[in-house]
Amino acid sequence: MNPLRYDWMRLEEVATELFTRVGVSEHHARTVAQSLVHADLRGIESHGLSRLPIYMKRIESKVIALDQEPEMVKQEGATALIDGKNHLGAVVGKVALEQAISLAKQAGIGFVGVRHSNHFGTCSFYAERAIEQGQILLVLSNAPESMAPTGGIRPFFGTNPIAIGIPAGKEAPFLLDMATSVVARGKIALAAKKGEPIPADWAIDQDGIPTTDPERALLGSLLPIGGAKGYGLAMFIDVLSGLLTGAACGPGVQSLYENWTHPQNIGHVFLTIDVQRFWPLPVFQSRMDEYIREIKSVPKKAGIDEIMIPGEIENRKMSEQRVHGVLLSPGIAQELEQACIAYGVDWGKARIGS
Repeated sequence: MNPLRYDWMRLEEVATELFTRVGVSEHHARTVAQSLVHADLRGIESHGLSRLPIYMKRIESKVIALDQEPEMVKQEGATALIDGKNHLGAVVGKVALEQAISLAKQAGIGFVGVRHSNHFGTCSFYAERAIEQGQILLVLSNAPESMAPTGGIRPFFGTNPIAIGIPAGKEAPFLLDMATSVVARGKIALAAKKGEPIPADWAIDQDGIPTTDPERALLGSLLPIGGAKGYGLAMFIDVLSGLLTGAACGPGVQSLYENWTHPQNIGHVFLTIDVQRFWPLPVFQSRMDEYIREIKSVPKKAGIDEIMIPGEIENRKMSEQRVHGVLLSPGIAQELEQACIAYGVDWGKARIGS
């Protein structure tokens, strides 16, 4: 069965309705819905509406709390610490981002640490919003254990993502959003489901041997991107996101899917820089445009039509899907339809042509 197309704004409406049915305020429900649809618009299906059912299940199981709002524990100079109060990750992330942007406008830079949060979607969701405010953003997050340190054979770190957003003018902004593992664990799980082999550099088995068998890989560990370099970067992110903020770290970060008794206690970091402390924003944007065009003018390898900058492929995907509709795989669409039936929400209105 081929993927079907759905109107992105209607998807946001449907997701918002579903979250309100399990007790999320409409304001917060819309934030989380926007975060998930943002990922699908960019073609990052693993972090899109595929996560909606597990978010709802965790809310209903009371391992995500809705009774308190994220709270600023302290704020000194250009720094702040947010306690997420175990609320939905995108809600916590939005609060932290807004605080970081505010601090940067006041002091030129903002550094906000977060503890007691949950899975907060794609980092690009926040980077895109900082770019719209004329700010540079570095966002970090730790994650549940899935990746061994270099030389080890047991998971310790999560995929620990990092994203950087930098505004441009007429050119697409620089938007790097990446995990510190070679591949997301979800891709290995998908290969196992399909009975397909995986590349030998994705993971190791329980004995530390590189494997092309996805089943053995799922019992072992993901490998860091760039070997020891990715391991070092994952550790750095864990220290800032976990140790510095007071969130969990390493194996202490709880699973989104397999833990039903304890909060995830994920940690994040949002570092914003106000461009206008260095250049008038239009001047900086013009310089970025010129810089990007110089990169794109580099002689290309045979078979390469265009040199892309980080985030450009996803930006184009987003523009295309806003016009023509978001592609959802049949399995994800079916899960969402079942959720809509269970909670009395009209799934059909999201379908293009319905």
